[in-house]
Amino acid sequence: MMMKQSLVRALIPCLLLFLFILPADRASAGESALFPTASLVAGVLNQPLFPVSDAYTTNDDVVIYADDGVNLEANVFIPTSGQSSYPAIIFVNSWGLNEYEYLTAAGRLAEQGYIVLSYSSRGWGKSGGLINTAGPKDMTDFSAVVDWLITNTPVDPSAIGAAGISYGAGLSLLGAAHDPRVRAVAAMSGWGNLAEALYGQQTPRLVWGELLTLTGELIGHPDPIINELWQNILHQQDVDTTIAWANRRSPLSVVDQLNANGTAVYMANNWGDNLFQPNSPLRLFHQLSGPKHIDLQPGTHATVEIVGMIGDGNTHVWNNVQRWFDRYLKGQPDAMEGQPPVQMKIKLSNRYEGFADFPVPATQTRRWYLHPRTWFSQGELSDTPYQSWFGKTEWISSWAGTLADTGIPLASQLFEQVNVPVVAPILTLGRDRSIWFQTPKLGSPLKIRGIPETTVQVTPKSDHLQLVAYLYDMDWTGTGKLITHAPITVPETTPGQSLTLDIDLVATAYDIPAGDRLVLVIDSRDLLYKYPDQGTTSVGFEFSNNRASTLEVPAL
Repeated sequence: MMMKQSLVRALIPCLLLFLFILPADRASAGESALFPTASLVAGVLNQPLFPVSDAYTTNDDVVIYADDGVNLEANVFIPTSGQSSYPAIIFVNSWGLNEYEYLTAAGRLAEQGYIVLSYSSRGWGKSGGLINTAGPKDMTDFSAVVDWLITNTPVDPSAIGAAGISYGAGLSLLGAAHDPRVRAVAAMSGWGNLAEALYGQQTPRLVWGELLTLTGELIGHPDPIINELWQNILHQQDVDTTIAWANRRSPLSVVDQLNANGTAVYMANNWGDNLFQPNSPLRLFHQLSGPKHIDLQPGTHATVEIVGMIGDGNTHVWNNVQRWFDRYLKGQPDAMEGQPPVQMKIKLSNRYEGFADFPVPATQTRRWYLHPRTWFSQGELSDTPYQSWFGKTEWISSWAGTLADTGIPLASQLFEQVNVPVVAPILTLGRDRSIWFQTPKLGSPLKIRGIPETTVQVTPKSDHLQLVAYLYDMDWTGTGKLITHAPITVPETTPGQSLTLDIDLVATAYDIPAGDRLVLVIDSRDLLYKYPDQGTTSVGFEFSNNRASTLEVPAL
């Protein structure tokens, strides 16, 4: 297992190179429409490429001092139209980046009459202190930035917003809950619950956790507790301490304060974001009582938003970011163009659908019962419960993974943005390492909108288990296109003692065409997730009259 963890760490620089550096444009300092990746890389190298326009002035020499004296490095764009005051937007850096991350977006927004201030949170860029991971020090820092903005710029103090991608999204939401002077937020690729992001269904997120900790070590100034807590999760030790630490840094823990402040919250999340999977952001959205909107689309973590900063930023998400601030900072009532509060882009399509809320009110739950496989056929997803005079148990081993997986970490979900699916040869999966269940050919399209759930009855042979469930759209050739997935881990089990496991899969929007089959595959390993340290085990899937295993799918 240490070898696997080392391999993941060795691959991370290659993944970063692929995602953020190779696409960089040869942008020059005089261009107003800079390729964002070039800006990000230039910012990391502390050679910022500021856009130039007669519509605003820029100041890259801003230093804001926190309550404890830590310096927060910032830059500001101020419009030159001569108004007595302007609405303002505060951008907060993503993990691993700094105050130069949003130069392209800042220039565009400043041309539209916004003061735009971007700052590096403590521990990043040239800002002092140690990374506080959206903790109490970050909150007082956030208020110090608001104080500086009001004192030093012609801002309308009743029209201040905050925005960010990833880490910056979480800091913006938590900061707005902490400081009611922030009236509107645009949170892109943010989290709802940080503990779930790192350890959802008791499963350590190996690739993303290693990526975050390694990035902090290489680029930032991390508090040592970050790695200590991550090691706790990896090795399933003192997990309660880590969960308590993460919960205090979760927007879901301050949703009541956001509601009390009347904060207008815009969110954007991605179906294939395996760091901040959309389930907990969707729970946050559901609990918000003020103005709210969420856009959901294919893609991996933050890539939709970063790619969206290309050129003039004329993409669905970035257009809606400006519209949201136009509506709630400038008071333009028609800025959102009557869009329903929930916008879902259907996977492997170029089509958005709008809904009034989440869970989607128009969906109905489709339920199938899992029936065991035989020597001559695979397991079935049936409309009726399994009935037999005798119970049956089907065993699989965790000695290796299968070709049912989430693909290449980070990259495969990036390709889903351009409608390239993750596929698996369902009919050739190893029966010793996986079990799968299929519906008959669908007589009409199945339009999934929401969070599928499966309940399985299992018996472990060892003192731990891990399962990974995948939903596929399988065509006539036996090729499955991945719809969604989820892992579950039970770190401590009693060998031979039966368990009922409820697995919430990652929220999705997907249309299975008529003639294809819905397939549920379950195996024991996926590269995204850390398998328990104790090693290989076997688990039996039980089928009997009085213990039903089911799959439930919300569908239009």
